[in-house]
Amino acid sequence: MKQAAKDRAKTPEALHALYTPIREELHQVEELLREELCSDYPFVDRLVKHGFRLGGKRIRPALVLLSAKATGRLRQEHLALAAAVELIHTATLIHDDVLDEATLRRHLETINARWDNEASILLGDYLFTRSICMASAVDGPFACRAIGEAARTMCEGELRQVASRGNYDLSEDDYLTMISNKTAALTACCCRLGSHYAGADVETCEILTGFGHKLGIAFQIADDLLDILGDEATVGKSLGTDLVKQKPTLPLIRLLNEAGDRERAEVVDVLSRSDNHRREALLAWFERYDAMAYAREKAVWFTQRAGDELDKLPPSEARETLRGLADFVVARRH
Repeated sequence: MKQAAKDRAKTPEALHALYTPIREELHQVEELLREELCSDYPFVDRLVKHGFRLGGKRIRPALVLLSAKATGRLRQEHLALAAAVELIHTATLIHDDVLDEATLRRHLETINARWDNEASILLGDYLFTRSICMASAVDGPFACRAIGEAARTMCEGELRQVASRGNYDLSEDDYLTMISNKTAALTACCCRLGSHYAGADVETCEILTGFGHKLGIAFQIADDLLDILGDEATVGKSLGTDLVKQKPTLPLIRLLNEAGDRERAEVVDVLSRSDNHRREALLAWFERYDAMAYAREKAVWFTQRAGDELDKLPPSEARETLRGLADFVVARRH
């Protein structure tokens, strides 16, 4: 029974239940996104609507809304900002699919698979600009500045990851810095926006920002684990791309650090092959050196540190939902 309960906690239904305190507001965000993602030009309209369907769990909009409710009053501005950060996130996914040559996301063909790389890059750029337009409609420069800085940091993190391909000497600290940039920058920004526009003081905004940052790191480590251990039919996207692209993620860094010189050379040889079966070939190595368990424990550690930030806030339904969201991020199977 306990295992069945744990399995249910990893499902989309569990996430849907977590969103109960903000269900109506999330519905309004969805409507805003539908209004934004349309065009008078049929080809562009097909692209943006397909991009909308590629969007996933709406974790980032939820962070904006829940951070607002946990620290003050949720206002109309939060809806626009929640939609804006989701547009940024969707744009990064579309660009990521080009970089990874992925063909599947959310059980659908990626933009690059259905159309081509040119359409994907331009659509991602289109979504970035739409996001800035939405944020600029909010009073004051704070939102645009925060989103712009997060986007810059994310791009820098992605560029660092490109530069680190095939660098099997990358340290764990360098990896954590890299994912802090490419993933945690946006989740931290979501929480900062939510609390700031709810009228929270500077200290409270920093608490929520710290929560979002640690949550983002945990999310990316969990995502790296899914890329190795996940089932494509369940996850609904192309997997194994990190190994194909020779990206040093935490499980691989741990394996290479623990293996002896001869075994390390064998692992690097597998990674350097031109075939597309690196995931299957390396699973036994990951198991032998407990690399997956190590990475999972690290993700849990960051989740717990995120929870420590929430303990500094007054008790509320929104605060506990944020805690549940952090737990979901690590336990998820999709």
